[in-house]
Amino acid sequence: MTTRRSFLKHAGSIVLYFNMVPVRAVAQAAAAPELPTSLAAYPELDTWLRIAADGRVTLSPGKCELGQGIQTALGQIAAEELDVSLDRVSVMNVDTDSSPDEGYTNGSRSVEVSGPAVRAAAAEVRAMLVELAAGELGVDPGRVGVRDGVFTLDGSDTGLDFAAVIKDLSLARSATGLVTPKGRDQYHTVGKSLQRVDIPRKAFAEPAYIQDIRLEGMLHARVVRTGNREAKLLAPADFSAVTRLPGVVEVVRDGSFLAVVAEREEQAVNAARALAKLCQWDTAEMPFDESNVHDWLQQAPADVKVVAERGAVNSVAVEKTISATYTRPFQAHGSMSPSMAIAEKSADQLTVWSHTQGVFLLRGAIAKLVGLDEKSVRVINAEAAGCYGHNGADDAGADAAVIAMHVPGKPIRLQWSREDEFLGEPYGSAMTTKVSAGLDEQGNIVDWRYDVLSGTHSIRPAGARRAGNLFAARQIATPLPLPPVGNIPQPRGGGDRNAVPLYTFANQRITKHLIPDTPIRLSALRGLGAYANVFSIESFMDELAHMQGQDPIDFRIRHLDDQRAIGVLETLRRQMADAGFNAAEKPAGVGVAMARYKNAGAYCAVAMRLTVDADTGHIKLDRALCATDIGLVINPDGAINQIEGGIIQASSWTLMEQLRLGKVGVESKDWASYPILTFPEVPLVDVELVDQADEPALGSGEASQGPTAAAIANAVANATGKRIRDLPLTPARVKNT
Repeated sequence: MTTRRSFLKHAGSIVLYFNMVPVRAVAQAAAAPELPTSLAAYPELDTWLRIAADGRVTLSPGKCELGQGIQTALGQIAAEELDVSLDRVSVMNVDTDSSPDEGYTNGSRSVEVSGPAVRAAAAEVRAMLVELAAGELGVDPGRVGVRDGVFTLDGSDTGLDFAAVIKDLSLARSATGLVTPKGRDQYHTVGKSLQRVDIPRKAFAEPAYIQDIRLEGMLHARVVRTGNREAKLLAPADFSAVTRLPGVVEVVRDGSFLAVVAEREEQAVNAARALAKLCQWDTAEMPFDESNVHDWLQQAPADVKVVAERGAVNSVAVEKTISATYTRPFQAHGSMSPSMAIAEKSADQLTVWSHTQGVFLLRGAIAKLVGLDEKSVRVINAEAAGCYGHNGADDAGADAAVIAMHVPGKPIRLQWSREDEFLGEPYGSAMTTKVSAGLDEQGNIVDWRYDVLSGTHSIRPAGARRAGNLFAARQIATPLPLPPVGNIPQPRGGGDRNAVPLYTFANQRITKHLIPDTPIRLSALRGLGAYANVFSIESFMDELAHMQGQDPIDFRIRHLDDQRAIGVLETLRRQMADAGFNAAEKPAGVGVAMARYKNAGAYCAVAMRLTVDADTGHIKLDRALCATDIGLVINPDGAINQIEGGIIQASSWTLMEQLRLGKVGVESKDWASYPILTFPEVPLVDVELVDQADEPALGSGEASQGPTAAAIANAVANATGKRIRDLPLTPARVKNT
C-alpha cells in the first residue's frame, strides 16, 4: 500500500521556555477557572503525574491505548507543558488500582476529554518545579524556565534539573486550576509528528499485546458455546472423557457456561473441540436472514421518537419532492486478533487483564457476575490488535473471570478462536434509512424528512447495573437479567448518530425508530449509526445535485452555514483539481461526500476515484483524497493514520462486508465467509489536515468512515449511471442494479 501524506503546518514560532506565574502569586487571584472535566473528577495531581528521582515523568491517564496512538498524543501534551522531551515521558496502561476513571475510551474523544486534564495538571506541576528551582537559585520564579527537564535562568542553562529538586516536590495535592497552560504560539512538541511510543516494540516483535503476557504457572482455557447467548446446554452432564485428555486440568460448567482448562494452549484447543462434539444446545430459529432483514426491520416493534425538528408543515413552498431508501447490513468488527483475557483469583482479589475500552466499568460488571465486592476486583488494560468499538474484549474478560473463580490460585489465559470471535462478539446493527427532500423553484432543499430504523448500538456492560450484557452473564446457572437496551440520546446519538444533517434546511424532521428486541447481539461498531446515516445523506445530496445538473460541492455549500464545513469542501476541491480528478474519463468515476462526526467532532470531506468493470461489476478503488479539520493537531502523523485507517476500513465495509445469517444465527465464522479488503485492493490515500490551531483539538478516528462510503457510492453512480442504495456494493449488486 502506498500512502501520500500532507498537512498545513501551524503558524507560530517555536519557543523553548516561557515564564510561569508562580503558584503563590496566582493563588491570590479572586477565583480559579473551572478545571477540565476529568481533572475536576480526579483533582489529585499524583493520580495523573509522577516524577521519579531521576527526573523521568510517568503519566497515568484514564483513556486506553487501542492502537489509535493516544499514549503518544497525551504524552506529547504532558511533555509540552513540562518542557521535557517525549522520550522522558512514560504513559501507563489504565489500571483500576491507580488510574483516574475517565469512563470508556470511545467516540474519538480521548484527546478532546483527557487532553485538557493532562495539560492543566502538567502545567501546574511545572509551575511547582519552577518555584522549587527558583528557591534553589535564590531568584524570582519569573526568571526561571525549563529546557528538556533542565532549568534555565534568563534563558541560560543552570545545570539544575528536575532530579535536583524532586526531593522537595509533593504532588499529593489537588489541582487548583490557577496556572495557565502555554499559549499555542509557544508549542514546540505539540503539533509535531513524533514517533509513536508503542510502535517500536510492535515493529520489532517485542512484547506489546495482551497475547504476549506470560505469568508464572499460567493455565490455558477455551470456551465452548454457540453464537446465541440465550442457547441452553441440554446434554451431556458427564464430561469425564474430556477430563482424561492430555493436559486437561478441569472442565468448568456453570449452567450453560462451558469451558476447558489445560496446561498448554494446544491441549485446551483439542479439549474444546472434543467437548463441543458432545454438546447439544436448545436454540431458537432466526426470524430473518440477510435477504429479508430490512423487511423485518420495518415490521418489528420499535420505539419511535422525533430527535430533531425545525419549521412547520406547509410553511415553505415545495415544487417537487424526491425520496429514496438506503440500507446497511449487519456487520462484524473483524478485529485482527481474536479477543482474550487473563484472570487470576487469589485469596483476597480477582485480577483481570483485558483489552477492554473501560476498565472501571468492566470491573463493576465482573464483580456483579462472579459475586464479589467491586473493591476485590482489579482490571488492568492491555492492548490487543484491533478494536473498532464494542467487540468481544469485555466478554472474554468475563469468561476468564468465571473460569478463574472455579480454578483459583492460577493465572487463567482465556483465548477466543477466530470462530469464537465471529460468533461471540456483538455486531453492528443492520439499518434502513428513508429520506425525502422538498425542493423550491430554484432547486434548493427547503423541506427534509428522514427516518432511521435500527437496532441498538450500545449494550456495553457499563458497571454492575448492566452486567447482564456480558455473554457469560446469560449462560451461568443463575443468569443476570438483561438491562434495558441502550439508547444514546442526541447530540451523540446511537442509530441516529449523524442522522441530523449539518446542512441548513428551512423545514426538517428526523425520526428514530429504535428496535429494542433483536435476535442477535448488537452494540457499538466504529462510528455507530454515523456510517450508514452519512452514507444515506451524502448519497442523497449527490443524487439531488446531479438531478439538477449542479456541481456536487457547490450544491452542498449552497446549503451550509458552517464555515469550517465549507472550508474542508473547498480544500477538497483544490485537492481534486491538483490530482486531476476533474478530468476522470469512463470507466472511471469520481464521488465526493462530507460530514462532521456527531455534528460536534472532526470535519471530514472525501473524494474517491474508482473504476467499475462493466462485465463483472467489480469495483477497483484507485485513489482517495481527504480534507479534515480536527482543530489543534497534537500529532499530525498520528491523526493522518487514524483518518487513513477509517477510509480503508470503510472501503472494506462498503464493498464487501456483510454477516451471513442462517436459520439459527450467524454463519460467518472465518475470513472466507466474511471477506475483508486485502492489501492489493487498498486505494492510494492522500490526507490533508486543515490548519485550525486556534480551535480545540478533536478526535479523528471515526470521522472518515461515513464520507468514504458515500464517496464510493457516488463515484459508482458517476462511472455507471447506476445509483446503488444498498450496502455492500458487491459485484453482483452492481451488475444487477
